Amino acid sequence: MRYRVLPMLAVLSTAALLALPVGAASALGMGYTPKYAATFSHFDYVNPNAPKGGELVLSAAGGFDKLNPFTLRGTPPAGMGFSNGFVFAEYGLLFDSLTTPSEDEPFSTYGLLAEDIALAPDGLSVVFRLHPKARFSDGTPVLAADVKYSFDTLTGPQASPTFRAYWSGVKQAVVTGERSIRFDFKQRNAELHMILGQMPVFSRAWGQGKPLDKIVTEAPLASGPYVVERAEFGRSISYRRRADYWAAELPVRRGMFNFDRVRYEYFKDRLGEEESLKVGALDALEEGSISAWLRRYQGARFASGELVKEEIAHRRSTGMQALVFNLRQARFADLRVRQAFALAFDFDWMNQRLFYGRRVRTQSYFQNSDDLMAGPAMTAQEEALLQQLRLRTRYADMTRGELPRPAATGSTADALRRQLLQARGLLNEAGWHYRDGALRNAASEPFVVELDIASRASEAVLAGYVRNLATLGIELRLRLRDASLIKARQDAFEFDMAVDLLAGSSSPGNELIDDLGSVAAAQKGSRNLAGISDPVIDELIEHIVASHDRTTLAAGARLLDRFLLHQHYGVPMYYDSRYYVARKAWLQHPEVALPQRLLARSWLLTMWWAKQP
Repeated sequence: MRYRVLPMLAVLSTAALLALPVGAASALGMGYTPKYAATFSHFDYVNPNAPKGGELVLSAAGGFDKLNPFTLRGTPPAGMGFSNGFVFAEYGLLFDSLTTPSEDEPFSTYGLLAEDIALAPDGLSVVFRLHPKARFSDGTPVLAADVKYSFDTLTGPQASPTFRAYWSGVKQAVVTGERSIRFDFKQRNAELHMILGQMPVFSRAWGQGKPLDKIVTEAPLASGPYVVERAEFGRSISYRRRADYWAAELPVRRGMFNFDRVRYEYFKDRLGEEESLKVGALDALEEGSISAWLRRYQGARFASGELVKEEIAHRRSTGMQALVFNLRQARFADLRVRQAFALAFDFDWMNQRLFYGRRVRTQSYFQNSDDLMAGPAMTAQEEALLQQLRLRTRYADMTRGELPRPAATGSTADALRRQLLQARGLLNEAGWHYRDGALRNAASEPFVVELDIASRASEAVLAGYVRNLATLGIELRLRLRDASLIKARQDAFEFDMAVDLLAGSSSPGNELIDDLGSVAAAQKGSRNLAGISDPVIDELIEHIVASHDRTTLAAGARLLDRFLLHQHYGVPMYYDSRYYVARKAWLQHPEVALPQRLLARSWLLTMWWAKQP
């Protein structure tokens, strides 16, 4: 017999829920009890009394050609929160989901559209009961039939394959009442009931019955805090805050979404964005170039205090930003070739000459998540896990040696020379030899690699790498292309190397299937850009997804990290422990540290407010 706890009275860990015979909860934590009690009034990192009003003008690069963020083809506008799949760290302005995360915990989720969540005693199904006040922007109620429609649509053939991979463990969605829906699972999965809560919900009326891939210019009909006010394709988009937003006073929304309007202006190049900020046309801009931040963000408005430069420290899990190889190409199948490319990347020179010593070298697929990063030696937990796995012999061969770390030169010519000599030896062993002015294989084909870049700033950053590869006889051609074209080429796997972000969650799970799984490697449009396909990795992902506590999950993540590092699937790049934001002085934010999981731009968008002089 099943009973339900009153809304907002139960706050449980996933492990606790699995142990209960029956029950429902309004909040869940992955392997731990959530931080916020059932009676909490607001998240600690927001200002619950933040004033509402004003307009926030931001910028975006390139353009957009659709208002549907869920299909593979085309580019949606900034502010919708999805881009051919999930962008988990960023909020969207239009779509509410069944639950919403807390940004100062590893992985906790609290009820939003769903008033409570009930996991079956056998862990093979979950029921979400919807909030009776939930309304779409046209005033109609959010019902279980809309949730099912959203799920079936997003996991259908016309949506991005990322959704199908992410929820691949769901057998079916069944409407059990007007405001109650049950999801049945193919097998027990430690986090599936939680990540289903991340699903964006939209009305069955959106598109008036059209197939998803035919909904292009119709603004989404959803239940979030904003609606599309005006869209000029390729130029700008404006969102208007709903005065009747149903969740405005819920604890999970109090103090958030404070601007009456949010507008994005589109620019073809970064310099245009910077100059627009300086003349007052933009309200804030996050800068990714250290050189630009230190040298170009100055002028009369900065001197007068009208514009403020702010460096915001964070401890967000940054993952593995790397120059990844397209492993579908035979020349990158040889591990020695991939190692040679990594040896030619001189981060120390780059950091001193270009980044003023402010960047940090990425050394893990779970960078900045201390308990998930592989250590110098395997722990007892990893050793025990190794013995449980079907492919433990291959694991032992690949993981018990010294943990690979990116080569460091200290910016000395001798160290770099030694690395390049080592790289040349590896390439020779792999059948590549220098003759007739280039590195060639047995068929006399030169080693030429193309890398698409979206801005000229990347040319300066990668110039040293181009030069070092040329010393080995490898030609790296940098191709300046529009960001939307780069995305289309990568979706079709039509590239040699690419800048990509792998893994990176502070609580890894089902998203790894699409990031690193073998099935995703063959699915165009998936997040497995590199084409990683290995039964060892598939088995480790399977273990991580099935982990019911943080300790077991962390051991699996460390073992996965160790194996991935040994495979050299990409050339590790770098990350920054700070965000650099230039803003108008009247933009205010809570006087707390940036929440661990949030990006600077989504924190600004959702939790800052206007205080006009």
